[in-house]
This record gives sequence, C-alpha cells and structure tokens, in this order.
Amino acid sequence: MAGVTKIPAMLWVLGVVFTFGAAAVGLAEADNTYDFFIKEAKYKRLCRDKTILTVNGQFPGPTITARKGEVVIVKVHNQGNKNITIHWHGVDQPRNPWYDGPEFITQCPIQPGTSFTYRIVLSDEEGTIWWHAHSDFDRATVHGAFVIHPKRGSNYPFKAPEREIPIILGEWWKEDVTHMLEQSKRTGGEVDLSDANTINGQPGDLFPCSKDATFKLPVRTGKTYLLRIINAGLTNDLFFGIAGHPITIIGTDGRYLKPFTVKHIMISPGQTMDALLDTDRAIMGSSNGRYYMAARTFASNPDLDFNNSTATAILEYMDAPRARRVGLPDFPNLPANLDMDAATEYTAQLRSLASKDHPVDVPMHVDEEMFITIAVNVFPCAHNKTCEGPRGNSLAASLNNVSFQNPSIDILDAYYSAVDGVYEANFPNQPPFFFNFTDTTVPVEFEFTKAGTKVKVLEYGSVVEVVFQDTALNGAETHPMHLHGYAFYTVGKGFGIFNKSTDPAKYNLVDPPYQNTVTVPKAGWTAIRWRATNPGVWFMHCHFDRHTVWGMNTVFIVKDGNTPRSKMMSRPASMPKC
Repeated sequence: MAGVTKIPAMLWVLGVVFTFGAAAVGLAEADNTYDFFIKEAKYKRLCRDKTILTVNGQFPGPTITARKGEVVIVKVHNQGNKNITIHWHGVDQPRNPWYDGPEFITQCPIQPGTSFTYRIVLSDEEGTIWWHAHSDFDRATVHGAFVIHPKRGSNYPFKAPEREIPIILGEWWKEDVTHMLEQSKRTGGEVDLSDANTINGQPGDLFPCSKDATFKLPVRTGKTYLLRIINAGLTNDLFFGIAGHPITIIGTDGRYLKPFTVKHIMISPGQTMDALLDTDRAIMGSSNGRYYMAARTFASNPDLDFNNSTATAILEYMDAPRARRVGLPDFPNLPANLDMDAATEYTAQLRSLASKDHPVDVPMHVDEEMFITIAVNVFPCAHNKTCEGPRGNSLAASLNNVSFQNPSIDILDAYYSAVDGVYEANFPNQPPFFFNFTDTTVPVEFEFTKAGTKVKVLEYGSVVEVVFQDTALNGAETHPMHLHGYAFYTVGKGFGIFNKSTDPAKYNLVDPPYQNTVTVPKAGWTAIRWRATNPGVWFMHCHFDRHTVWGMNTVFIVKDGNTPRSKMMSRPASMPKC
C-alpha cells in the first residue's frame, strides 16, 4: 500500500465503505502486502493545528483486510523522529512471537531511518481486530482497523451486510502526547486528560471548529450495515450508541458471539465489537432523517478527573427527502458517565456463539492457578525531587505488587539466546500479602510497590487460570487486561473479593466469551482460562496506557513442546537491534 495524502472526512469514509463492501462479497481477494510509512503530518482539531505521528499520513491509519488463515506482510518504514513498534492486536501469531510488536518484550524498536517487515500469521481469528503502535503513547494517533473475513467459500454466521464500516473510537489531546508522557514521568503525577473523545478521528459538531469535518455515515432505508467498532483510546472506557437505532452485537475481539440487541454498548480500550445496524427509521422515525452516533466516557472511579465529553458522528439517510436532512440530528440516550450498572449489564451479555462451525473448547481442568491483584501504587519520591503523586510520591502500578520495568534489550531475544540478567523467571502466583482488597481505608504503606522485570514460565500445553482481582489502592476502577499471543475464555466475573471456595461454582463453562481484552470490574474480579499451546514470549498488560507505563504488566514465557509444530519459529535475521 503506497503512502497517501490526507483526504476529506466524507471521501475517506466513502472509500472505506467501498473497500469493505467489495471485500465482504468476495469480489476480489485483498492484497496481503502493505507498506506503512511512519511519518509526521499536520492535522487540525479543536481550532488548532498540530503535528502528529501517522501511518501514510492518515489518521486513523489504513485498514488491513485479509481472510481467515492468511499471512499478511507489512513493511514498516520509520520516517518519523522517534523509535516505534507496531502490534497486531488480537492476532495469536502461532509460534511466531518475533512479529508481535511490543517494544523491549518481543523486539527492539524500529529506529528512525530504518525499516522492518512484519509477517502476520492469522489462524482462528475472524471478525474485527486492529493494529496500533506499541511504544510510549504513540498509539494515540498510530492505529487502524484489521478486518478478517471468512475463508473463501465460507459465509458469515449471519445475513451478509450491505456494507461494512469501521467505527474507531479514540481521544485527542491538544498537546503533544510524547511531551505529555515525558512530563508525567518527570513529575511522577497523573497524565493530562484528553481534550476530546473522537469517532474516526473527529470530535464531532458539539466541539468548536469541528462541524464541517464531523464523520458522516450515508445509509439507505431497509438495509443492514456491519459496524466494526474499536476503542483505540488511551484512557477511556466508552459508552456508544445511535439515536433511534438499536444494534445487534454479533462479535468481539475477532470471535463470534450469540447475537443480542442493545441500545448502547460499553467498550474498553483495546476491545472491538461487531454490530449489525438495521436502517429502518427514514420513514418511521425522526422528521429529519439524521441521527447522531455518540461516544461518551464511562468513568468507573468518580474520585479521578475524567474527560467529560461526548464525541458525535452523523448517520444520514440518503433516500430521505432533502428537506428532512437539514435539521439537528436526534441524540441517543446514553448512560450517565458513572453508570456502573449499565456497563455491567452490557458485558454480562457476551457469550460465545458456540455453533457447529464456531465451537467452543473450554478447558475443564486447570494446571496452573494464578491469583493476580491489580493496583495503582506509588514509589517514594527520589531525593531532592518534588513529586506530584499521592502524598508527594511518584505514581506506579503493579500486578501482584510487582511493578514491571522494561529491560534494555527485548525479553524474547534474551530467552531465545539464553542471555542472563535481563529478566527474573519468578513472577508470583499470588500477591505477597493479603488484605481486604476492596477496602478504601487500608494502611498507606500498602500502596508502595517494588520494581522488577519478573516473568512467568509455563509448560507447553498447560491449562492456565488467572483470576484478576481489582484493589482499592489509590481508588478502585475498571481495568482492560490484554493478553498477547492468545485468546482466552472469560469464565467468570463478580464484585467484591474472589472466593475460591464458592465463586468457581458460578463459572460459565458452556459458552463464555473468547476474548483477548477483558474488562475487570471496579472492586471486583475476573477469571480467564486458556491452553498454553503457543510457544514464545507474550506480554500481558492493562490497556489504559498510563497503567502500562507505570508497570501494570507481566510476561508469560511458554516453553516449546516436543514436536516440530509445537516449537517456536527461529529468530529472523532482520530483527531490529537495540
């Protein structure tokens, strides 16, 4: 794919709609080789010009399309001014961790003026996933959709849509995100709030200087459209809905679900949702034939400041009389920012399709049990330094009270080449001490954590169950936990402290959702299971990017199996150097 110039928003969406429509009906096989040119480009939002990092000058970036089981080649040419890596979020990459993308985990960064070619091996994924930068806060603007259609000759497990449209939800900062991150690291304080939520790169006409560029989706009466919804934001869970139009959810994270119909969704950073939209309102509904799509922040921790803004886009019936398409669009009735019940009710409806063509295979026994506490912590402020974190300390984050620190070379290379001193293979299966994890009045000394580069080593073929437990340290909140290299079954969720004696009896082992990013509820727990049959080095982290930077991460190393097909692929000679 050659580099392209910036194009108007309406032309951009029409081009995307055409591309998706052609691919959906199999008119031509997608070209599986892409060129990504990392370059700076100037964009205007909220009345102000700003230089941002992009792929091919586009924001959001180009859409990758492929079919289930194909191999996609992406040549990344870093023409920017900083190191970067790209992650293919939701791709299992069987036996192929070398091209997974997180910096200093599976590769050294691609330095300015150099190139690196990713080989993306698709396997069981089908539906919407996405790609994004996996270095610093670069994914704020370096991201795009990755759409995997059924194998040729196969069909969707639902009626084929008229068209398919990516709906990428994100955030916009007036300031430079790299400078913002550097300031947060320097002061030990919070990351600045974004200035707007966005839909396909635009904040919408509720914001100044934004009306003309508001994303518009042209539709016609009596059709079904497939919306491929992605939360590419760095910091915000989001409610999303369309005025006058319920949507039917049929997939998440590149896997199919039992269909269910809702007025709105809650989607966390890193997650994708596939939704069918029936357009039946031009005659029955509003008098103007125009309807807002809207995205609003879901804030699970009221004690934290949050971006209290609503991004909008416009659904417009092109077959409605022109006189009925000039008024103010109808607005959806989204939940309030703090509506925990609405978020919980939505996520509870996610269940795998579990059909003959898309079966489930939930492990019934567990070999490796892990209980992992999630916490926002602090480090003591360095001598002769002023810190802006709680009580004058520096903010940190941890899993099982280990605040992950990136090494100076990538862990995959160190593991493959048996380099000592890069990581410690002793990530704990439980926290170092137990207390009332959801109590808001725990002793202050519990907030302190220790830095380390600790990983968990797994035997090939072992069944792993991880129970994530949110804690109230520095405020309980939701956490979107993402695992690289695997999808997992989300077998249970609940509020309060996980009870090992009683809560497993409530697990869904029949049709749990098969996800790669799961929202752990505020002051609650989530249980996930998977089989460790993908050898390599795989990152696990919170998809709130400030938490990732603060250390809410760990790494799984899955050993090779005994057969050639159960061993990690050899190291490519072209890997970037640190």
